[in-house]
Amino acid sequence: MSGWVKKRFWADVTVAEADDGFAIELDGRRVKTPAKAPLAVPTRAFADVIAEEWRAQGEAINPASMPATRAANAAIDKVRGQMGEVAGLITDYGDSDLVCYRAEAPDRLVAREAEAWGPIVDWTAHRYGVQPIVCTGVVHVPQPAALLEGLRADVVRLTAFELTCFHDLVAMSGSLLIALAVIDRFDAPEALWAISRVDEEWQITQWGTDEEAEALTELRKRSFLDAARFYFALQPGA
Repeated sequence: MSGWVKKRFWADVTVAEADDGFAIELDGRRVKTPAKAPLAVPTRAFADVIAEEWRAQGEAINPASMPATRAANAAIDKVRGQMGEVAGLITDYGDSDLVCYRAEAPDRLVAREAEAWGPIVDWTAHRYGVQPIVCTGVVHVPQPAALLEGLRADVVRLTAFELTCFHDLVAMSGSLLIALAVIDRFDAPEALWAISRVDEEWQITQWGTDEEAEALTELRKRSFLDAARFYFALQPGA
C-alpha cells in the first residue's frame, strides 16, 4: 500500500515583506513551519530560494526537493531556541578537526593530505593568530585554548539561520575549519568540499566503491553545497 501523499493546494507563490522579515505566501496565505510558527527569513534572497522550491512542486509535494524550506523550518523551530547548545556542539569539532589529523603512511596519502589541508591550517593560523596542532594517528591531541576560543567566537556570532546552514557545512565535511573557510570565502565551496574528501577518495582508489556509497556521497555533497548557497543568500545585500 502506498503512503499518503500531500497534494499541492496552491496556484500562486509570492514573497511578502513583513515585520519579522520576508514571508512566503501561497495564494496570499503565509507559510508556517511544522511547529506552526510563521515562516519568515531575514533576506529577500533566501526567501526567493524558498519560494522557488514551492513553485517547483508538482501535483504531489516532495519535501526532499525543498532543502531551503527545511533549513528555515529548522532555524525557527529548533535552532533558535537552543543557540548555545548548537554552537557548543559545532565548536567541539575544532578540538579534533579533520585537517589536523594526518595519516602516518603511505607516503602518497601523506602528501595528498598535506597538499589539501596545509593551506587550511595556514589560513587558520593567520586568521586566529594561533597555530593549530597537526598530528598523526587517531589519538586525541587537544588544540590550544586560545584557538578554540577564537573558533567559538566566530560560531556564536552567527544568527539562528546562519547557524543552521553552518551546522550542515560542518557535519557534511567533518571539519569546523573547512566550514569556516567556506563562509570566509577562502575558496569556492566545491573546492573545499573536495578537500574534505581526501581520505575517502584515497580509499576508493585502493578498494573501489559501490552504488550505495556513491549515492550517499552525492547526497552529502549536495547538502554541503546547498548549505553554502543558503548561507550566502542570508547575507545582507545578497
